[in-house]
Amino acid sequence: MSVFQRLSMIFKSKANRAMDSVEDPRETLDYSYQKQLELLQKVRRGVADVATSRKRVELQIQQLEQQSGKLESQGRTALEQGREDLAREALTRRSGLTSQVEGLREQHANLQQEEQKLTTAAQRLQAKVDSFRTRKETIKANYTAAQAQTQISEAVSGISEEMGDVGMAVQRAEDKTSDMQARAGAVDELLASGALDDVTGSSKDDIQSELDRMASTTGVDSELERMKAELGQGDGGSAPQIEGGNGQKEGS
Repeated sequence: MSVFQRLSMIFKSKANRAMDSVEDPRETLDYSYQKQLELLQKVRRGVADVATSRKRVELQIQQLEQQSGKLESQGRTALEQGREDLAREALTRRSGLTSQVEGLREQHANLQQEEQKLTTAAQRLQAKVDSFRTRKETIKANYTAAQAQTQISEAVSGISEEMGDVGMAVQRAEDKTSDMQARAGAVDELLASGALDDVTGSSKDDIQSELDRMASTTGVDSELERMKAELGQGDGGSAPQIEGGNGQKEGS
């Protein structure tokens, strides 16, 4: 295969794919059905034309037969009046009319046969057109359903992909939330254990603060009483003199 043949094949393949992408089979079916209706209409017009011609021939035959009958009557009347020459002329004319009638009758028979053929063809074509219309509508309905199903499937597929992305985002959010909760819990534990000072004091409420202050005051009072007892400064006791250097009392 030459390069040009390969290029031609590639071009035709791409052209066919492009046509498939833009072609709507429902429109193609409707167009074919319309063409069949036009053909059926032409056949019907043909039947009507032949029938008109047949009818026209029938009228001509009737007129010629009337003229032939009139000439025969005229010939009889001429013989009765002794005018054989006129009778002969009338019969001669009648003979010519008879030949014309015979030709018209033959033409009429041919037209009848042609009309019958066209009528039969029109009936068969009508049946085919009706059958094609039924099949066309069925195919169009199936195509529309398949198209809708395809669109739904594609939409669901797109939603599934988006939901997958959303699921990943939700999972990341949950992971971050868990990490932050773990960090907050660890900080609370460190604050509670005293390993980490809460410089803001925001971890204690006002009641706890008051209780802590009272506990601290109680501890100071206890420590002060203990020190007084050690120094002999109990209730009503006098404070001992603190001696200065060289055994002398301070302030002497």
